[in-house]
Amino acid sequence: MTIVNADDQTGLYLLTPPKIDLAVFSDRLKSVLDTGAIDCLQLRLKDISDDDVRKAIDAILPLCSDRDIPLILNDRPDIAKKSGCDGVHIGEDDTGYDEARAIMGDEHIVGVSCYDSRHRAMELGEKGADYVAFGAFYPTQTKEAKTSVTPEILEIWTTFTTVPCVAIGGITAENLGPIVAAGADFIAVTAGVWNHPDGPEAGAKAIKLAIATAFDDL
Repeated sequence: MTIVNADDQTGLYLLTPPKIDLAVFSDRLKSVLDTGAIDCLQLRLKDISDDDVRKAIDAILPLCSDRDIPLILNDRPDIAKKSGCDGVHIGEDDTGYDEARAIMGDEHIVGVSCYDSRHRAMELGEKGADYVAFGAFYPTQTKEAKTSVTPEILEIWTTFTTVPCVAIGGITAENLGPIVAAGADFIAVTAGVWNHPDGPEAGAKAIKLAIATAFDDL
């Protein structure tokens, strides 16, 4: 399995907020997914128990499955595999790629954070990573970025390999143009959707529209 975008445009890879109230979040998420703007969802929860992660997966996975949207769990391949997630995303300080792949198997997605390192991306891409993520492209309040990158890293990457690349870090409808033009396969967004002043549904639609029109002013 792999992450795909439905229309050959740059896809919208949505991350959940790091803390959620599941009682109200499920309905909010359903409404966002129903916009048709989301191509992939990552469940990224911090500082909660394993049981609470599993409860979140149990609530969110059916919403994604019904809409053919892959659900990726951050950090935990052990929970991802047992809970039926479509894949896992790992950072440099998480479970190693080889271990994550052994747990998930070839039929599931394993994506990797590569920050500003084309060497790490190439190494893990050659090992079979389903996508590599570069960032941060812009300042972000979601998490403290380890590195800062420019769209050039995407241009170089897409010139030499077909492994999908994900751009992450402070991306909004207003600033995504250069990233789309550089060849990002997916744009990962958190605050640009969930903190949109007109609501997350409007945020998702605005980003999808910005992607569709990114080349108009070039």
